[in-house]
Amino acid sequence: MKFSRLGGVGALILVLSACASAPPPSQTQRAAPSASASSSPTASAATTPVSDGGEVMTSDNVKLVANMPREAPLDGGMNWNSDLAFQGDYAFVGNFGGFTVYDISDPTKPKTVSKVACASQQNDVSVHGNLLFLSVDEVRTDETCASKAAGMGGSEGGTPWEGIRIFDITDKAAPKYVSSVATECGSHTHTMVPGKDPDTLYIYVSSPGPEPDSATCPAPHQLIQIVEVPVKNPKAAKIVGSPDIFPNGQGADSFMSGCHDITAYPEKNLAAAACFGDGVLLDITDRVKPKVLQQVEDKENFQIWHSATFNNDATKVIFGDELGGGGMATCDTKTPATKGANAIYDIVGGKLERRAYYKMPREQTDKENCVAHNGSLIPVKGKDIMVQAWYQGGVSIWDFTDSNAPKEIGFFERGPERGDAMIAGSWSAYYYNGYIYSSDILRGLDVIEINDPLTDPAKSVRMTDFNVQTQKTF
Repeated sequence: MKFSRLGGVGALILVLSACASAPPPSQTQRAAPSASASSSPTASAATTPVSDGGEVMTSDNVKLVANMPREAPLDGGMNWNSDLAFQGDYAFVGNFGGFTVYDISDPTKPKTVSKVACASQQNDVSVHGNLLFLSVDEVRTDETCASKAAGMGGSEGGTPWEGIRIFDITDKAAPKYVSSVATECGSHTHTMVPGKDPDTLYIYVSSPGPEPDSATCPAPHQLIQIVEVPVKNPKAAKIVGSPDIFPNGQGADSFMSGCHDITAYPEKNLAAAACFGDGVLLDITDRVKPKVLQQVEDKENFQIWHSATFNNDATKVIFGDELGGGGMATCDTKTPATKGANAIYDIVGGKLERRAYYKMPREQTDKENCVAHNGSLIPVKGKDIMVQAWYQGGVSIWDFTDSNAPKEIGFFERGPERGDAMIAGSWSAYYYNGYIYSSDILRGLDVIEINDPLTDPAKSVRMTDFNVQTQKTF
């Protein structure tokens, strides 16, 4: 998701401009619920939904086992839940007001460990050892958690700032702010890439821009930025590179420059960048000087290349399109099945070749913002299975082992959010140590269980940490 830096009502300006720039619908329209809208029919398990408490709908192989509502001071106004990270028995949930640490040693009974108030958009979170990183994509009056939103020109005084905040999480019950790194156009999302030296961590910063009259995001902007973090001395973190990953220019129809999200696969020395108008495959053997292997476009179907996911053996990449920036109802018969969807690319001879599209197949109302958003692999060797958030479309579990015929095997969703909420639903849905964790924008943290022959082998896989933008072989 991407908003302007004005906050409040103005936060939807960029979403609406994204809607205005969306490509016209093609002749292929999204099918009604009784027919398939994806590249293959919905699995039988997902065609017979059952009700849970009159509010949750699931396939018969999925159930909600726990929900942790947002808590004060992170539960009001635009204090929306955002991204997730995991470490041991802990889940870290980003929130526009800060972040929350949960004890998930018993996934069916999560416990709040601490809540940190540190406001900004979006506060996407990752963890590495005793360090936690937050992405700040909003001009603040300074880098501290006591800062205020400053507006693009820094009109509230202070020294306009946005970028990466760093915390010490040695004591999960009392995280401590350590330092920060200012980055051009802030940090919408970020990706951790371990260095060859274990004492050095690199962070690839994705920061869409430019913004007219901005104090921190001037034109031109076609950059990713690389921050080097000495893990034993995080206060010395600094920018060490701003590589140009668009040697042939960025997508001509893009309404912004830069990237939305980058997924790295350090073991394979690969990264996939989802950018405004393009998908880029990178060689990251040299962490500070990534090399472009290929740049692809899909002008007919993709508007905002939002995120990327490799399969386990790095022979495929899933790119998602966040049509409308997350503020539109695109899971309906008015929107083609190839828009606001996922594109499946095989990597053949080091090059990306598009195979098929996948879109959550259930019809949603015109009141429900719904589009492809954050997801992760479910760790089943020999299979390519993913769980993915779709905002008010809920959570979809789907199999893309056959790149040409992806199919849904399970789902979880709520009905339309009550009231006038334009933005709601699942922001991120990730599989971690036997359960799906969904960060619901308004409803808090959901813990979901899937029991299915295809996914059951994943229950025996144990991870010691998980940051979805930094993939590891399972």
